[in-house]
Amino acid sequence: MSTWDIVLGIVGMGLITLLTRSFFMIPRKEIPLPEWARDGLRYAPLAALAAVIVPEIVMTQGQLISTWKDARLFAVAVGTAYFFWRRGILGTIVSGTAVMLALRLGLGW
Repeated sequence: MSTWDIVLGIVGMGLITLLTRSFFMIPRKEIPLPEWARDGLRYAPLAALAAVIVPEIVMTQGQLISTWKDARLFAVAVGTAYFFWRRGILGTIVSGTAVMLALRLGLGW
């Protein structure tokens, strides 16, 4: 591929991305959505987050975790427990990260 092919590809992908992401902002009035679609869109961010995070927790190099001695499992358990106890995002992140670092650095997991 030449340099111009690469530049043209990047610019083309940028324009397509801009057009598709701004599609809902172009109309002058709101596009009516059915109630079921509006309800479904409420759960889209949570579903996307779960689709990204869960494989990182339960898999290593494309294989399911085969041992309980994995720091991620305990970090998730502590972070989840903290969230249900205090309902704080910062504390959830800090407690899960602290457990993961302690187990990885302290025990070598």
